[in-house]
Amino acid sequence: MAQVTEAIFSGGILKPIDNVRLRESQRVRLIIEPLNETPVNRTDALKRLIAGIEGMRFFSQGKLPTRDELHDRL
Repeated sequence: MAQVTEAIFSGGILKPIDNVRLRESQRVRLIIEPLNETPVNRTDALKRLIAGIEGMRFFSQGKLPTRDELHDRL
């Protein structure tokens, strides 16, 4: 059963804030998501994302291949 809790990283060890229901030496999978003290400015992040997408090239520069060129025919 999955459990979600916060932890503090200190001295190279993750220390859960809450009690966790685990048996001794049980292996677990960790997904680390830092909890920032200051909120992320989502408006600026969105502007950077849109600017990055607009700078990408998703279009072909030449003639598009025909259906027969895309598929092997016997």
